[in-house]
Amino acid sequence: MTTDQVFEGLKVWDMSWVGVGPLTARYLADYGATVVRLDSTIRPDVLRLGPPFRDGVPGINNSQFYADYNASKLGIGLDLMNPLGREVALRLVDWCDVLLESFTPKTMANWGMSYHELRERNPGLVMLSTCMQGQTGPRKDYRGFGNIMAALGGFYEICGYADRDPVPVYGAYTDFVSQRFAATALVAALDHRRRTGEGQHLDLSQYEAALQMLGTELLDYEVNGRVATRRGNRSDLACPHGVYPTLPVRDHEAWMAIACETDDHWLALRRAMGDPDWARDPTWLTFLGRKSAEEELDQHIAAWTAGWDQNELLKALQPDVPAGPVHDQTGLHEDEQIVHRGYFVTLEHTEMGACPYDGLQATLSRTPGRLSKAGPCVGEDTYTILSDLLGMDEDEIGDLLAAEAVEITGG
Repeated sequence: MTTDQVFEGLKVWDMSWVGVGPLTARYLADYGATVVRLDSTIRPDVLRLGPPFRDGVPGINNSQFYADYNASKLGIGLDLMNPLGREVALRLVDWCDVLLESFTPKTMANWGMSYHELRERNPGLVMLSTCMQGQTGPRKDYRGFGNIMAALGGFYEICGYADRDPVPVYGAYTDFVSQRFAATALVAALDHRRRTGEGQHLDLSQYEAALQMLGTELLDYEVNGRVATRRGNRSDLACPHGVYPTLPVRDHEAWMAIACETDDHWLALRRAMGDPDWARDPTWLTFLGRKSAEEELDQHIAAWTAGWDQNELLKALQPDVPAGPVHDQTGLHEDEQIVHRGYFVTLEHTEMGACPYDGLQATLSRTPGRLSKAGPCVGEDTYTILSDLLGMDEDEIGDLLAAEAVEITGG
């Protein structure tokens, strides 16, 4: 058995920002890659300005949102509008195996850093570009965030109830799913490079990647002409299928999700409910029968669940009835399964102190990953990167600082 990290020795230059690129780079960093993260106080990543802030105090180095997305990375403060700053960026291109960027397509080209130019310097470079709608097409230069792509991708149309307005999916949805495809594509490109020595340019459109999450709905339209829309918690595959009230938790409303995919699940739910008279109606014995009176069924179940403690209800239903509590953030951090597996990891941030971080995406038996450091403050590792990774001496680093091409503002 070895404890070597699966991406140990891989060098990554992370010029992306906000979600998809940083999360993709963090996958690599958590499993051993050396990841250098671009940062700046002149134009900071918008996540640095987003809550939650430690102790509720806003600050460029006080956002756990940013820190969590960029754990296990080294941070360099760099002004890309400064010619000397761009020279440092190009030296990092020479150093790295992988480059990630999420600017609109014209941005890198305007800096003389298009893939065609960069591969002349580094023929084995694997470059991932992950803008909103891809590197080509009439909308390639459109700016936006994941919430806009979620709306454009059709996710808002199917969230909510039929008689109400669309309900936004939480946050920048496409940022939360597209990095899975980005990381997989990067690993495939790295394997190709290992075998052939060839780099390549990966063009990932958040818009297109997120549509993979609507495969069933898209196929239903293509084959049957049906347009998916809002229908609350209803499902074509399960009944009952909904979220039902329980007794309050910590003085807040609480809920339990229940989904009966089979008649056996329904019979198990009946037993858990004490097999009340209303549940013995022959109508409920089949899936189609339950679907025919779904609203009435939901009312009966909600009346029963409303008197239960959430944790006790879960124990009464599982493992025979598919069910799970609707957690808030406190519930997630207290969930016995998550606690048992040690998912959340506490790291010591330079300014925020000890904070919990999302853990590893997978537990690997032979090459276990680990969170190696908290997210960096702006420029926290600039000196280390310039001296140890790029081989610059004190005079060179001093000249860059004097020219305000680099920043050392934290750490």
